Amino acid sequence: MGKRIFYFLLTNVLVLLTISIIFSVTGAGNYINAQGGIDFGALLIFSAIIGFSGSFISLAMSRWMAKKMMGVRVIDPNGAMSSEEQMVVEKVHRLSRAAGLTHMPQVGIYHSPEVNAFATGPTKKRSLVAVSSGLLHQMDDDAIEGVIAHEIAHVANGDMVTMTLLQGVVNTFVVFLARIAAWVASRFVKEEMAPIVHFVAVIVFQIAFSILGSMVVFAFSRHREFHADRGGADLAGKDKMVHALQTLKAYSNRMKGEEQTAIATMKINNRRKSALFSTHPDLDDRISRLQAK
Repeated sequence: MGKRIFYFLLTNVLVLLTISIIFSVTGAGNYINAQGGIDFGALLIFSAIIGFSGSFISLAMSRWMAKKMMGVRVIDPNGAMSSEEQMVVEKVHRLSRAAGLTHMPQVGIYHSPEVNAFATGPTKKRSLVAVSSGLLHQMDDDAIEGVIAHEIAHVANGDMVTMTLLQGVVNTFVVFLARIAAWVASRFVKEEMAPIVHFVAVIVFQIAFSILGSMVVFAFSRHREFHADRGGADLAGKDKMVHALQTLKAYSNRMKGEEQTAIATMKINNRRKSALFSTHPDLDDRISRLQAK
């Protein structure tokens, strides 16, 4: 269920790179002083402008980006709906009202065999809750309600806006440090080559530091998942929220078993993904915390 974070970060990196390249090509926001050194005050202001612009543009594009990249089909609540679509819309609207939302999120379904769902959008008034066809086919009614309640909790908590502010701070440091590192790298080449090296190095270092900075965002995401679990339990009931996580765990274990069988057949080593780059905590941790609530 990390699609919300993945597409936000992907959009952020692309927007940040685009803005940075435009500024570099046009010469806007010059932070090199007359002596060829860095004006750190000017660079910090320049970095904050780019950093927060990138994160807020990413937030504004998040709902549109998710629809396009995931192929989400938005359901018209006033139009003709199948029984499955009606069930999803009813749950989203009922839980949204329970969470105190005055504007109902857009509701969408996208075709994917994965058991997945996500919530995104720039504001509570312009949010989107989408579920995969795989989730609808492999989870029972109580588990589906628990998952949707979890996503509604993300919307009600304003997690996307909070993440945008955090991403803006991270972006500022990424831009700031990337330009210092690029300036240092340009000192080691001939003077006529320095501008080219500086331009290329800015892009390389910015991508590298963005990857490192994403670990901070991922850590925040893992922290907010526990809050969304508690919010989902308040909305749908703790039993349904625990049941949803247990169902997801059973699905994950089944997928791991199939993957390990395929890997063993092809004689490929299975390497576990580092927790530092995970958007979600371990399911056992989430279940145990929720049960102890």
